[in-house]
Amino acid sequence: MWLSAIIAIVPIIVFLLCLMAFKLSGLVAGAIATVVQIIVAAWPFGMPFASIAGAGLAGVLTALWPIAYIIVMAVWLYKLAVASGRFDVIRASISGISPDQRIQVLLISFCFGAFLEGAAGFGVPIAICAALLVQLGFAPIKAAMLCLVANVAAGAYGAIGIPVVVGAQVGEVPLADLTADMVLVLQALTLFVPFLLVMILDGWRGVRETWPILLATSVAYSAAQAAILIFLGPELADIVPGLLGMVVIFVVGRIWQPKRVYREDGGEAPAPVRQDFGDVVVAWSPFYILTGVIFVWSIPAFKALFAQDGALAGLVAAVPIPGITGVVVPAGATDPVATTWAFTPVNATGTAILLAVLITFWTTPQLRAPDLWRQLRVTVLDLWRPIVLIALVLMIANIANFSGGSASIANALTAVGLVFPLLAPVIGWFGVFVTGSVVNNNTLFAHLQTVTAQNIGVDPTLLVAANTAGGTVAKVVSPQSIAIAAGAVGLTGREGEILRASIVYSLGMLAFVCVWVFVLSLVIPGVA
Repeated sequence: MWLSAIIAIVPIIVFLLCLMAFKLSGLVAGAIATVVQIIVAAWPFGMPFASIAGAGLAGVLTALWPIAYIIVMAVWLYKLAVASGRFDVIRASISGISPDQRIQVLLISFCFGAFLEGAAGFGVPIAICAALLVQLGFAPIKAAMLCLVANVAAGAYGAIGIPVVVGAQVGEVPLADLTADMVLVLQALTLFVPFLLVMILDGWRGVRETWPILLATSVAYSAAQAAILIFLGPELADIVPGLLGMVVIFVVGRIWQPKRVYREDGGEAPAPVRQDFGDVVVAWSPFYILTGVIFVWSIPAFKALFAQDGALAGLVAAVPIPGITGVVVPAGATDPVATTWAFTPVNATGTAILLAVLITFWTTPQLRAPDLWRQLRVTVLDLWRPIVLIALVLMIANIANFSGGSASIANALTAVGLVFPLLAPVIGWFGVFVTGSVVNNNTLFAHLQTVTAQNIGVDPTLLVAANTAGGTVAKVVSPQSIAIAAGAVGLTGREGEILRASIVYSLGMLAFVCVWVFVLSLVIPGVA
């Protein structure tokens, strides 16, 4: 079992070494790791080449739809805001709240990023917020890394809480119990994230100089998120706290500012510009439109239209994958997997963002049709390399999953017995590092966490929460997230630099979650 796990993890180690030690580009590292993964799946794990090809095809299709579709649409919306000149107003409005970049990073990467994560997810907050920070004068690598770290506070509840909902379903635990345990497992870390962001920028001096607004933002966000999780569920656990955090920063910024204004380059802060309130509202309108449309797409009544027996079910296509669908039989199962690729042209999140793009275009007099298509072309040219990297990563993930490699790693960790709660978040971290998605991570490993918990007498809900939390801190270094961030800030090909800047924070937060979950497992009653 341990030998299988060691062999299964070789492609991931190769990928990390290529990025961090040999400093290769993401595309080259991904291509090398894909070849290694194919060899590992075909030889030690005995996966037929037809199934390897099918798993790889499934990864490419998923990378294109829905992931690439969502990312391209979101960045296209951002570029239209820049092309229209509205972003100059947005930038000035942010500087008007505070010229201090420590406060700006709280507003954009932490609060606005959480808002976008809750509304859309799938890399949208990382892409938009990292680009916003660069426009505000942040160094590209620092901007990307800050947005990745900030996403820890929101990543577990992205896209209207889907990761936690899926975790409860696959792990077969009550959703209300899981959301309550998420508060226990993750809320202390969420409370700390704003302080960590300022420390990354300006060290302990920055924390001392900005503690009033830091404390107010952190407490308001974390308390609101905890209350929503306990009393309402995961659906609004990012949107409402993100909005509340922005309001708190605005209010506190009106009555208090740090004595020293921090600027990354050490230069002078731009002079404040007086703006008409109506102009500011109009400038931010693309993001209001985005939120409104995605909210419609997320309500149960709209989703029900595309369910199996819904009125528009015919617009959803479940495409079987040759070599996988009806062929691969998971270990311990008797029936082959029914995995298909879902093509959803209308109810996809990307389509909601496309509608927001078109509404923004139609309501922006400064834009003409040539501007619309020019910005789409620029967006595709900027993002095709990150999209190819995401496709390579998902090829690796799917081949590892269907060959049994991922299960081998997880099963080896479960063999440690009562110490397993200490390592449970590591499985979640691994799941998101490979797949780039907390949803996919819970789909893969939530049931394993539940079964292991029952076998060792630990609360299953706690370990499903640990799986989700471990996956959340892995988003900081997930190759998929880093590829999106690199594309957004113009660092395509330099993904290794972002990874080296971010990995210490991801591993540090993972260590905290591991120890904390182990402590909780000792005090929370387990199963009989």
